[in-house]
Amino acid sequence: MSRTRFDGLPPRKVASHLGVMLLVSVVLGVVVSGLAIPFAGVAGFTSRNLAESVDDLPQELETEQLPQRTEIKDRSGKTIATLYDQNRVNVPLRQISRTMVQAIVAIEDYRFYQHGALDLKGTMRALLTNQAADGVVQGGSSITQQLVKLTLLNQADTDAERKAAIDDTYARKLRELRYAIALEKRHSKDWILERYLNTAYFGDGAYGVQAAAQHYFNVNAKDLDLRQSALLAGLVKSPEAYNPRKNRAQARVRRDVVLDRMAQLSVVTQEQADRVKARKLGLDLQSKPNGCVNSQAQFFCDYVVRWLKTDKSLGATAEERERMIFSGGLTVRTTIDMRFQKAAQDSVNAQVFKDDQAVGALALIEPGTGNVRGLAQSRPMGTKKNQGQTFLNYTVPKEYGDANGFQAGSTFKAFVLAAAIDQGIPLNTRIPSPSPKSFRLADFQTCDGPYQSSEIWSPKNSTGEGTFDLYTGTRQSINTFFVQLEQNLEGGVCQPWQLARRLGVQIGKEAMVPSFTLGINDVSPLEMAEAYATFAARGVHCAARPVMRIEDADGNVLKKYDKHCTQELPGPVADAVNDVLRGVVEPGGFGQALNPGQPAAGKTGTVNENKSVWFVGYTPNLAGAAVVAGANREGTQITLDGQSIGGYTRYTTAGSTTAGPIWGGAFGPIAQWLPDEDFTRPSGQDIRGLLMTVPQVGGRSYEDAAAELKGMGFNVASNGTVDSSYAQGLVAYSAPGAGEQQAAGDTITLYISDGSPKPERKRRQRDNNNNDDRGNGGGRGNGNGGRGGD
Repeated sequence: MSRTRFDGLPPRKVASHLGVMLLVSVVLGVVVSGLAIPFAGVAGFTSRNLAESVDDLPQELETEQLPQRTEIKDRSGKTIATLYDQNRVNVPLRQISRTMVQAIVAIEDYRFYQHGALDLKGTMRALLTNQAADGVVQGGSSITQQLVKLTLLNQADTDAERKAAIDDTYARKLRELRYAIALEKRHSKDWILERYLNTAYFGDGAYGVQAAAQHYFNVNAKDLDLRQSALLAGLVKSPEAYNPRKNRAQARVRRDVVLDRMAQLSVVTQEQADRVKARKLGLDLQSKPNGCVNSQAQFFCDYVVRWLKTDKSLGATAEERERMIFSGGLTVRTTIDMRFQKAAQDSVNAQVFKDDQAVGALALIEPGTGNVRGLAQSRPMGTKKNQGQTFLNYTVPKEYGDANGFQAGSTFKAFVLAAAIDQGIPLNTRIPSPSPKSFRLADFQTCDGPYQSSEIWSPKNSTGEGTFDLYTGTRQSINTFFVQLEQNLEGGVCQPWQLARRLGVQIGKEAMVPSFTLGINDVSPLEMAEAYATFAARGVHCAARPVMRIEDADGNVLKKYDKHCTQELPGPVADAVNDVLRGVVEPGGFGQALNPGQPAAGKTGTVNENKSVWFVGYTPNLAGAAVVAGANREGTQITLDGQSIGGYTRYTTAGSTTAGPIWGGAFGPIAQWLPDEDFTRPSGQDIRGLLMTVPQVGGRSYEDAAAELKGMGFNVASNGTVDSSYAQGLVAYSAPGAGEQQAAGDTITLYISDGSPKPERKRRQRDNNNNDDRGNGGGRGNGNGGRGGD
């Protein structure tokens, strides 16, 4: 030690230096796993105490997967949202520029590849410098030790664990060194450096060198040049103090320190360093907005996140699933078409303003696949109610959006129409339909027998009276016509109620009421679009699907979400429904002004007191449900009458004139991207005569059952194994089931037995669920029905 080092110091300080040097000599004699243990802050301990303390520490550091950002992409692969707890994208060392590696090693630990877990020279230098300054002015930790600290901090779950990871204590330093020793034994230097560069925080929300390169310079880590590398390498010491977005002058000073250090170590020449020091920072700041609120498809993004949170394959608990979604580095490939989304959002915004005392919404879904193509609503995502913002997603069922939905009005007449056609009621059946007409509620049948009520119900028509058939009664949406049609059905309201549930409308038994045909409460646009898409797909119902697959950070497919489709209506029945409903958007129909220039069909809906109005329409390859509903900023439903909606005071509202323009305004532009297809016209023969009875196939081999069904003209599909008392490998049951009526070309799905029958308790629970497996009771039925008509 040079004598001049102590010149001018008081005797007490000199004695302190000598004491520390003596302590260093003692501690350096203690070797654990072949390396000296740290010596800062160990005054009062003997070498034996230190050795025993180190031996008591854990010998391995579990390096969990680093949190990485998740990207949600549209159907074409374009990112529509990023989700993260930490904005990070891991990259291998080979994809980090050599210049960046040299810069970080030069400034943080230039002897990294020469020493072990502890750099004795660096630690000694830091110790003496800090002791002389009577404070911490220089760090002596190796990159490996820094990685341990970052790892412990990153993996801390509690405030206590986070505090322990950064405490400047003897215990923390001992633990840090022991873990560093273990890392050096277990991993190569390149692995440690790669992990360090991916773990380090570079300020301004950027974790890891790849995210930092993208954020500050809009380049990938492999393309970082000397100027960029020096700036990033300088940030890790104090990311916010040197934040170049907020503190450019300090960031430049720190960058130049790195450049001079690289020149001192002959990594670059002094001439190169000086040339770069003369240049500006060269920032090209790029933000990576976090969360759905920053997405161009806010509520579709929110729907995707909440939909994935229900998938238990992503984690056993809700917390694990959320961590996977926000920190798993996933690529979520969705079904949204941003062309359709923009058209939908533009149309909604044009018809209903965000601060109106009404909400407008539109859901788009593809028939035959269930792919959700777009979700738009008038109120943007956010917390500022005075600016029309909300976190309620009005486009989807309550479980995915927290909104209660709306009364669906006469759009439910389509389920009664389909049930009537399925039961063989001819399309030319004529029914006198006066207004009003009185009905005894006890005369209506439900799945459980007669409706239990002694009341008399007298619905009215808002669109005229007379005698109508299925075509004209539907085109003019005659309430008393449909109430009688429902009453005349075998089983009354039972089959329409069952059909609505099978087509995706989540209703319970409380919705099985005589006024069912005039609309039920608490229905979302996505449910109605999904149901009507079944008609477009010739009776094939496909559950709404917002995600096709998810991939991990390495591009491996974690899970595919296949479409889930079943034949819920015979093809000819759906064809007849389409033929009737297309009259609504053709000349003479309420929606004739909405025709997008392609074959289309649809149904209007209006509700008592005009609290909501609907238009649900579809082409052969896209279905959409539009709603406008009175809703104040607190979310309470109010009448639309007298409200300013889209810049106009509406003294009266209707499905065709208030909700219909949203549908038409979206489908008009979208039509250019849709295939030119037409609906299949129904046969002139009696529909009942076209149907065949599905045979009993339970207990038979798949080959035998499939052969018979194909011989009858059915298509056959399989849908995995189910619990069944039949022997493993035999058919358990079919859907549609034995005895049901279907047409040639319809698909019969076979379910194969796994040979393990359900326990009796579970069977009873399943049977109960089969009776009521959709709604959860409350708020779905409507004893008075919708206003109907248009």
